[in-house]
Amino acid sequence: MILISHRGNIDGKNPQFENGQKYCQEAIDAGYDVEIDVWYTDTWWTGHDRPQYRVDPDFFLKEDVWCHAKNIQALYRLHEMGAHCFWHQRDAVTMTTEGYFWTYPLEELTPNSICVLPELQKDVELNCAGICSDYINRYKE
Repeated sequence: MILISHRGNIDGKNPQFENGQKYCQEAIDAGYDVEIDVWYTDTWWTGHDRPQYRVDPDFFLKEDVWCHAKNIQALYRLHEMGAHCFWHQRDAVTMTTEGYFWTYPLEELTPNSICVLPELQKDVELNCAGICSDYINRYKE
């Protein structure tokens, strides 16, 4: 099963650091993939609600990075450079550029789904390809 750190978090939310390149790299170094919120304006940024941290775009090309494009220019440029990326807002599901179903919390899962934030659900059956969580350490076997 693919274990994905949500914004670099592994043991709970940490708004002060989440989406920062160094923080996300620490999650990768701990053995997890990472989902990161990406913006493109005049340059590359990460951050959830707004561009917050400047980032080296080579980071997005790592095989364990899942890029959540937060604006259309980010999606276009990420796809153009070959990064693993997707766009969604409140869609029940969206497909990533590598063919995974990024699935909104409480939505039905498939064996090709990434279950996002299972901690928001009760009694979720994790019949899926992977999990993206702020508490991803809980799912490490």
